[in-house]
Amino acid sequence: MSPPVAPPGWSRWLVPPAALSVHLSIGQAYAWSVFKPPLESALGLSGTQSALPFQLGIVMLGLSAAFGGTLVERNGPRWAMTVALICFSSGFLLSALGAATEQYWLIVFGYGFVGGIGLGIGYISPVSTLIKWFPDRPGMATGIAIMGFGGGALIASPWSAQMLESFGSDSSGIAMAFLVHGLSYSVFMLLGVLLVRVPRSEKPVGDGPGVFEGPQVSARNAVRTPQFWCLWVVLCMNVTAGIGILEKAAPMITDFFANTSTPVSVSAAAGFVALLSAANMAGRIGWSSTSDLIGRKNIYRLYLGVGALMYGLIALAGDSSKPLFILCALVILSFYGGGFATVPAYLKDLFGTYQVGAIHGRLLTAWSTAGVLGPLIVNWIADRQEEAGKDGSSLYTMSLFIMIGLLAVGFVANEFVRPVHPRHHVPSSPTSAPASKEAADVQRQQSA
Repeated sequence: MSPPVAPPGWSRWLVPPAALSVHLSIGQAYAWSVFKPPLESALGLSGTQSALPFQLGIVMLGLSAAFGGTLVERNGPRWAMTVALICFSSGFLLSALGAATEQYWLIVFGYGFVGGIGLGIGYISPVSTLIKWFPDRPGMATGIAIMGFGGGALIASPWSAQMLESFGSDSSGIAMAFLVHGLSYSVFMLLGVLLVRVPRSEKPVGDGPGVFEGPQVSARNAVRTPQFWCLWVVLCMNVTAGIGILEKAAPMITDFFANTSTPVSVSAAAGFVALLSAANMAGRIGWSSTSDLIGRKNIYRLYLGVGALMYGLIALAGDSSKPLFILCALVILSFYGGGFATVPAYLKDLFGTYQVGAIHGRLLTAWSTAGVLGPLIVNWIADRQEEAGKDGSSLYTMSLFIMIGLLAVGFVANEFVRPVHPRHHVPSSPTSAPASKEAADVQRQQSA
């Protein structure tokens, strides 16, 4: 499938909506916590077990992005979005079959493995294309698209809760909800497949410099630099600290205030998940756009430093004030989302745009690692504390302090990021080797 080349006069502002249609769909992953209590009740699962489909999905996201990044660069965004559509929707259909037959392993395989491949390919599908369309504002451009992944739960959380209320929260009701998700998202993602385009040439778009201006680093060389691994640690720590809380958001707020005079209902917990999704989404566009003004390193100092402070407030006083708990959680999730949306621009600043999509894919293995660590830390500790007879906020206190330590590690790693040494650069000028090769590829597509 050849990348679709934009016709003359094509507006670059049509590309972000194409990316959003895919990211809003796969962003459903952040609403997984709505399904956790029904699955635990219907199939007799523990909190750790009910998190496994989500964990595996995030693992496969990182792995498929890493191994598929070069294919996405080679085949273009339409191919990638098509693969994402097929895998993500099929994952839901397999999960529906697993829930209907009460085969837990099939839910893990469908949602986690097959759907996770769709998550990874879909996540990176528009990044390189957006940076080429918006070289003047890379943080804003990637933020617009990636905010869809953060905002997907804003739609999916109340929608899923309503379906479970209508269909029932037993295994057959869960199966129907999965089935509706799979069919609906396939239609919505198809809009992105049909709408996406790549630039006609590598000439400057907008008011910024040319796409291949400045130092360029190949994906193979990038992974040999200390800068790549410092960013890997930064992303892994930031994601671990956020994803563990997000994956267990609905039961967490319920537990935190279970022993107070203002307990949280199931519907209110689902609303809290939607609020977190809104903060996640707003942070992706707001903070990533801010990074275009104050720089990537400074914005990550904010994410990691202030994020640690917010976790400290929740650990020490979160159960004494519901507004404080919610406010801190919203700030944390805005930083969590902002970290995802800013990292492609950070990579572009360090390594150029030559193979930024493939580099981004490799970096997302940090997300795979975090997808295991975050939920495992929070769920395993909560399960052990519950076995010890504890309840309420004490189920999570230890986890919150661990998250503070992880953010501190990420903060230090960010301080070690420096410009890439010239020995790693592709030996060419902006008008030679890599740039001219890609321009020739586009020219062949136009002639075909």
